[in-house]
Amino acid sequence: MVDGGLELTYWIVVGSEENMRIAESRGFDVFGFKSTRRGEVSAMRPGDKLIFYLTKIMKFGGLAEVTSEYFEDHSKVFKSEKKPGEDYPYRVKTKPEIILQPDQYLDVREIAPGLAFTQRWGDNWRLAFQGNLHEIPEEDYERILGLMREAAGVKS
Repeated sequence: MVDGGLELTYWIVVGSEENMRIAESRGFDVFGFKSTRRGEVSAMRPGDKLIFYLTKIMKFGGLAEVTSEYFEDHSKVFKSEKKPGEDYPYRVKTKPEIILQPDQYLDVREIAPGLAFTQRWGDNWRLAFQGNLHEIPEEDYERILGLMREAAGVKS
């Protein structure tokens, strides 16, 4: 989709439910990415979409829109179980679009095998979600958006 003449980019953010809820508790004003993701985050632009894939439980939990260019901030907001010193320094300002409650989460196991983004992995589609951040095609974003709207009872 084009927004103001620029192509939008659609991202899957792979992370913990805890970090999505931390962002929600702040009004989803900002989201942070790992110190290893500067390249991807620096490509984000206002209007880009973030879909949250919640690790461990394998669910899609919400959708937010990027509202700023990226910036660096080392204040402690987000948490990492594996790397206690990780402060998710590469950040973008965001606004929530659809944030699902746990009983509304979308089961990735039911959706992922049919996404264009996962096709190159075949039956090993779980490999598509390794790493913190992935660009996905618009058709996958639209499919997930429709399912989130349905789960949240939002009229399109």
